[in-house]
Amino acid sequence: QVQLVESGGRLVQAGDSLRLSCVASRGTFSTRTMGWFRQAPGKEREPVTAITWSRNTYYADSVKGRFTVSRDNTKNTVYLQMNSLKPEDTAIYYCATAGFGHGITTSEANYYYWGQGTQVTVSS
Repeated sequence: QVQLVESGGRLVQAGDSLRLSCVASRGTFSTRTMGWFRQAPGKEREPVTAITWSRNTYYADSVKGRFTVSRDNTKNTVYLQMNSLKPEDTAIYYCATAGFGHGITTSEANYYYWGQGTQVTVSS
C-alpha cells in the first residue's frame, strides 16, 4: 500500500511563495499520475494540479501561471511550487496517487491513495 506524506504548509502573506512536498513510500511511484487537491473551509475539495509519469501536467485555471508541479522519481517525491499566493489559496492541500493506467485525471475516483494534508494559510 502506498503511503503519502505532505509537508511544507504554513502561514504566509499574500504574494509570498511556498513549496509543498509529498513523499510516497512503497509502491510504484514513478509510473503513477500524482495529483494535488485542496479543500478550503466550507468548500468541497477541488483539483489543483496533476502530473503524469511522463510529466504531462494539468493546472486548474485558478492557479495557472502561479503554481508549478514537478516530480523527482528518484526520491519518490512530488512538489508543488506556489508563487504569488492569494488569500483564496488558503486550504488544506492533499497529494494523491492515481491508479495504474491513468493519464492526466482530476477525478477523485481515480486517486486511490491520499496523504493526510498540509495546511496552507495566506493572510492578506
